[in-house]
Amino acid sequence: MTEHATFGGGCFWCVEAAFERVRGVEETVSGYAGGHTENPTYQQVCSGTTGHA
Repeated sequence: MTEHATFGGGCFWCVEAAFERVRGVEETVSGYAGGHTENPTYQQVCSGTTGHA
């Protein structure tokens, strides 16, 4: 049975690295929460115009 979880964190790479070491975790995917722009870039989110956290 596969389950999914969503977490909020700081630096993508640091959070991913921690979860990748947890037994049973098969995949980690980073992204932004909320917003109205699909698959925004880091620069777009930093501009404050996408509505993402």
